[in-house]
Amino acid sequence: MFSGSSLRLACADAAGRIYEHSWLRPAGRAGNELISLTASHLIPLPRGATLTSLPGRWALGGTAGGRFQRARSLPGGRGPLFAVGALLPMGFARTFLPAAFASKQAQPLPLFGYTAVAFCGGQLYAAALQVEPDNTTWDPRHFNTPDLPERVNQLCSCYPQNRILKQLAHCALNYGCFTAQNIFYRRWEGGVPVSPACNARCVGCISKQVSECCPSSQKRIAFVPTEIEIVEVAVPHLAEAEKAIISFGQGCEGEPTLVGTQLERAIRAVRERTERGVININTNGSRPRVVKNLARAGLRSIRVSLLSPQPDVFAAYVRPRGYSLADVRETLKVARGEGLALSLNYLIFPGVSDREEEVEALVDLLRECPVDQIQLRNLNIDPGIYQRAVPPRRGRLLGIEELLATLRREFPTLLLGSFTHTPGPTAP
Repeated sequence: MFSGSSLRLACADAAGRIYEHSWLRPAGRAGNELISLTASHLIPLPRGATLTSLPGRWALGGTAGGRFQRARSLPGGRGPLFAVGALLPMGFARTFLPAAFASKQAQPLPLFGYTAVAFCGGQLYAAALQVEPDNTTWDPRHFNTPDLPERVNQLCSCYPQNRILKQLAHCALNYGCFTAQNIFYRRWEGGVPVSPACNARCVGCISKQVSECCPSSQKRIAFVPTEIEIVEVAVPHLAEAEKAIISFGQGCEGEPTLVGTQLERAIRAVRERTERGVININTNGSRPRVVKNLARAGLRSIRVSLLSPQPDVFAAYVRPRGYSLADVRETLKVARGEGLALSLNYLIFPGVSDREEEVEALVDLLRECPVDQIQLRNLNIDPGIYQRAVPPRRGRLLGIEELLATLRREFPTLLLGSFTHTPGPTAP
């Protein structure tokens, strides 16, 4: 273990080169609160993490006297100096944002989950926790292999008219999407996008920006697939893949329950051909009646996304059209009643998700609507844009680590992780 005196701020020059500051100590942010990072906040930078400078955002570090100040230059006159963040692989939850001060000229950051980092002894560390107990199938070394393009070509040539496969080929090769790639590797969880429309207007939507607050990181599917197209992708994967999962509701689409009737027919058709594997849906939880119909058609697993259990935060960020947080709660109850394996996709943001009132609201929700698993995902958005979008949070800051400790204490059988497993159905 390293000592606090050996910790140093990570910063970058205008060309993106990363440096260890000679004397400023590392800092992180939770919302607008600056925090001095200590050894207890940090883990070695996980394998598969990437580093990025935050252009237009000055790096802030701590002094020996406990103050925070801007890192202005390094020996030799290299400056100005910008903040640095890490983008974590699946399975890790960030605990603090980078300590950064945005200039007036700063442009919106791309939609990623920026995490505070620090140097110690020339090595990089991240303000994060590993939350997924078994990260094997999401280890980045299993993806983007040299044979992927040939695998994509082979499968697409088998179904040359299948538009889903064309979309997945684009996502696999250009976006590096793991669930898209799994379709071509014929293993684990494979994504099947089905819906071009959505009934939410999330501020940080990764596939379509209504307000154009920031660049979308993916291009959304532009068509509704036919039943045949869905079957052509889903059946071979479920029948042949190891730990086979087919998931509707990917990052490159809208809300899958909006094509519920078509999806119900497709699920029945898939199940007529194979009973193997898990059919899963990732949904915003807006249409509980559709979820009930899908469950009775053969859906086995569901992951419901939740930004916040507090109505004001939920409405400000999600900006739902034609539904509310009450519908999301009802979807959780329907899923439980239908015996689906039930996960909550909880989008966490330090300084909001770890406030006392947020944690209390989440505990209340889980008591009313029990789930099998919480998948903790880092919310991908420019921190400044998010904080301007949601109402200010003034409750006591507990920290992400205490959020997790509270969940483990209150719900001892609850599984915490980051992705969908291959569970059996739960009892109503």
